Formats: sequence, C-alpha cells, structure tokens
Amino acid sequence: MEDEGRKIVAVLAPLPRRLAAALYELLLLGGIVGVGFMLPWILIGTVWGRIASGGWLFLHLFMLLGAYFVGCWWRLGATLAMQTWRLRLVQCNGAPPGLRRCLWRYLLCWPSWLTGLGVLWAFVDAEGQFLHDRLAGTRVVLLPPKR
Repeated sequence: MEDEGRKIVAVLAPLPRRLAAALYELLLLGGIVGVGFMLPWILIGTVWGRIASGGWLFLHLFMLLGAYFVGCWWRLGATLAMQTWRLRLVQCNGAPPGLRRCLWRYLLCWPSWLTGLGVLWAFVDAEGQFLHDRLAGTRVVLLPPKR
C-alpha cells in the first residue's frame, strides 16, 4: 500500500463494513451537530432572542456537515468513523480524491442517503458500490491491518 499523495492499492471495502462505519458516523455526527449547529442557535436565541427560518437552519447544517465530510475526505482521505473501520476514500484509479471530487461526492450523498437509493444501489451494483461513489468516481477501500 502506498499513501501520502500516491495511489492506494487496496481492495474495495465490503458493504457490511461500510454500513457499520455509516452507523458509527451517525453517532459522531451527534457531537458535531450539537456543538457546531445547536449550540450557536441556542446562544443566538438566548442572547438576541432570534429564531432562524428553516432555510437558514438547513443551510447552516448543510455547510457544517460539508466542512466536516469534505475536509476529512480531502485532507485525510477518511472521516473519523472511516479511520476507525480502516476505510479510505480514493478515486477509481487509486489516487487520493481532489477537492472538487470530494465536493461532488458530498452533494451526491444527500439524495443518495436521504432517499435510500444509494444504499439499495449497492445491492445491485457489480462491485457493491454506493450510487454516489459510482457517480462521483470514488470508491471506499479497506486498508490492510496495521503492523
């Protein structure tokens, strides 16, 4: 396996492992959303007596989660949950994904996960990939065990 700006040579991560990492990600997102989303709005409501409209709240959440996911995928190649499960995001050629590809994957993840079609797609995809990975030109690979 190669790393740090070079191609990653690894096998595609099995679907059950990716789903387990996604569930673990939900637990971690509770903390991120609590500190980065709820706390600021509680303070704004308490101090200034303001309540944001649904559009502003969604935009804030969308940007917060985007900063977390895109930042982790682009800088580290994996989110915190992916690191725990020894998973890495790469391009189809094995190279680390660039910023544009990470942004594209993030945008595609929303309809893929919210509708469930991305997960269902993995059951019929020849390689078991999620729909958003197929469309973004990325794949999640399993890293070898640490020595």
